[in-house]
Amino acid sequence: MKILVTGTAGFIGFHLAQRLLARGDEVIGVDNLNDYYDVSLKEARLAQLTPHPAFTEARIDIADRSAMEALFAEHKPERVVHLAAQAGVRYSLENPHAYVEANLVGFMNILEGCRHHGVKHLVYASSSSVYGANETMPFSVHDNVDHPLSLYAASKKANELMAHTYSHLYGLPTTGLRFFTVYGPWGRPDMALFIFTRKILAGEPIDVFNHGHHKRDFTYIDDIVEGVVRTLDQVATGNGQWSGQSPDPGTSRAPYRIYNIGSNNPVELSRFIEIIEQKTGKSAVKNLLPMQPGDVPATYADVDALIEDVGYKPDTGVEEGIGRFVDWYRDFYKV
Repeated sequence: MKILVTGTAGFIGFHLAQRLLARGDEVIGVDNLNDYYDVSLKEARLAQLTPHPAFTEARIDIADRSAMEALFAEHKPERVVHLAAQAGVRYSLENPHAYVEANLVGFMNILEGCRHHGVKHLVYASSSSVYGANETMPFSVHDNVDHPLSLYAASKKANELMAHTYSHLYGLPTTGLRFFTVYGPWGRPDMALFIFTRKILAGEPIDVFNHGHHKRDFTYIDDIVEGVVRTLDQVATGNGQWSGQSPDPGTSRAPYRIYNIGSNNPVELSRFIEIIEQKTGKSAVKNLLPMQPGDVPATYADVDALIEDVGYKPDTGVEEGIGRFVDWYRDFYKV
């Protein structure tokens, strides 16, 4: 298939593009290589993709309406995986406008491109952050998610609502994936695993929020990519049992689906740090701090719908996954 993937210089987009190319798909990769984090890491990821004959790089901003219109018109992708976004809960407190541009305007351009060029299926990144103030564990796609705690979370919830509108009005099949704390080789430098590994190896203290009592459903990158590919291949359909009397937030009469994609196995942050210490062979100097604004104390994914619909089952334990990341980090940064 010809698949448009946005965010191919990013962590998940890079791994997904590799996987799609390996199975014989043609990938049009979109990224603007913004400087939210180290651009040289993004360039290094792209350098792994660009030699592939079936990979086409398009260095444009998804918020650039005319550029996106031209891209869809030129390439006419059969399917789209939209991963490009302004990420990060804490950064959304500092620079809220970046989230409106990338996550709302950018997503609008993706939806319009899909609508006008007959895209057969749009899969897009949502986030576990949409659960916000919810406290019922594990988080279920059948739960109401109307109380986001950060603008980042609100922008991802808005994406789900916008997608539903296009599924309803234009019959565009859309699948939203709520990612739960993705980690692994080539990961993001603003994420805890990267920060902790870098500082522990350098002998610097690490900031541990909520005194290490956070729980996160850490999900290894290979498991995430497997889930994305499986959902991409299974085009969203309407739910014939759906009722407006008791509406199910995770499905619709329209060809619309929402899934959690997580490990279904939350790990406390203090345990996560212990494993990093074991894998690096160094002890962490911890600066214990209270919880930050916008953060939630725990995430835990109910992935039953994804298991039932596409046979997804994460199988990479956190010890193995952290070990692979530390090995990659030492090799890439020659530490």
